[in-house]
Amino acid sequence: MQQPSKMNEEELVEYFRTQMRTDPDMASAVAAIRTLLEFLRRDKGETILGLRESLKWATDCLTEVDSSVAVSSGGELFLRFISLTSLEHQDLSRCKKVMEERGELFLEKISLSRTKVAKLCHTFIKDGAKILTHSSSRVVLRVLEKAAAEKKRFTVYVTESQPDTAGKQMADALRRINVPVTVVLDAAVGYVLEKVDLVIVGAEGVVESGGIINKIGTYQMAVCSKAHNKPFYVVAESFKFVRLYPLNQQDVPDRFKVRVNHSGPASNIYSAFRKYSHPLTFSIFCCYSLNLNLIVLLSLAYTQYPIMSKWNYVVTFFTN
Repeated sequence: MQQPSKMNEEELVEYFRTQMRTDPDMASAVAAIRTLLEFLRRDKGETILGLRESLKWATDCLTEVDSSVAVSSGGELFLRFISLTSLEHQDLSRCKKVMEERGELFLEKISLSRTKVAKLCHTFIKDGAKILTHSSSRVVLRVLEKAAAEKKRFTVYVTESQPDTAGKQMADALRRINVPVTVVLDAAVGYVLEKVDLVIVGAEGVVESGGIINKIGTYQMAVCSKAHNKPFYVVAESFKFVRLYPLNQQDVPDRFKVRVNHSGPASNIYSAFRKYSHPLTFSIFCCYSLNLNLIVLLSLAYTQYPIMSKWNYVVTFFTN
């Protein structure tokens, strides 16, 4: 039986896009890891070093296609998760086989992450709660679905989230599970916060300072929540942890910002689609971690830096 040929850049990108089209609910990071795993199976490298370089090249190709933080961090975590194999096995065929096995295990774990986050976090939603969320987040939706499945009665306010109006998609998804939902203007966050009991948002990336990178408008919502003394919960999978330490908005790399072109003579004007939210504005950060190393990373962020001492309180969830 003839083995499939090594994937070139065009085939790599097409495989990734096919994964996203086949399952619209799939996280871009999961699609990227599936693509890297298929690339690993087809690789024809003759050395361990060459294999690692090929995987690094494939990861770079995917980050150019999809600029989301999750694809970048997910690809890096995948490489780290399987790369120690080269130290344990010197034989190339054995090393590659173990890499594939670990890649499958990694993919299996992250595929279950949303379900585990929902199981851990739905307890924060009490019966009769009024909840505010921002834009559209699959993890937040899974948490709310779990709360609804537990027969809890609650109302959701979701921001419209310009310029792509992703909040309307979130509202439609909530209506399908019979959750009362109201779409509000992005500028009405301060007004709505008086009515709600808590705020829940997702994250496209979690940085080393403990802050998050997410859809534009998240930072304003977090600041307003702190001013109103409302709990602000962030739910995210641990494969979104990214090796960045931004001190302000300008420190976030441009590759993580989707630029929106404006018509007219001022063609150099752009809008940042994603922004950095400072950790001082959060109440609780909830995540599902794949292994203890990520818990250590998160714990160091909370204890090493002086700003963390000003947090109200922090809870980190993890499971084996």
